[in-house]
Amino acid sequence: MEKNIKEKYKIAVIEDEEVISKSLVGELEDAGFEVITAFDGEYGLQLVLKEKPDLILLDIVMPKMDGVTMMKDLRESGEYGKRVPIILLTNLNADDKIMGDITQNQPSYYLVKSSYTMADVVERVRHSLKEALSRQ
Repeated sequence: MEKNIKEKYKIAVIEDEEVISKSLVGELEDAGFEVITAFDGEYGLQLVLKEKPDLILLDIVMPKMDGVTMMKDLRESGEYGKRVPIILLTNLNADDKIMGDITQNQPSYYLVKSSYTMADVVERVRHSLKEALSRQ
């Protein structure tokens, strides 16, 4: 994941709520990231496997394929899918099944939408990228 200083990190935003997606994209682009988007898990999985972003912001409840299923499929897809940092976004309260799935598939972080600001997300993205780089 080593980048040239002039090269932007690519972030995928997989989020079906248009207002949240646009807010995330704007905030991340303002922070200097390149951003790609998808509005459902099925297309999101195809997109991230093709584009190989440096980090994925992934909603859990989405049409066509939910985020937990997308994450599981991504983690089973090969080396890239096993190591890419994922930050899960949700409106759900964490229950035992969700947390079990999340822990098993090792996202970098879990954010409840009502508990964060867009600035918090950008800071979490930066922190997760730094952690991922330090593990290489």
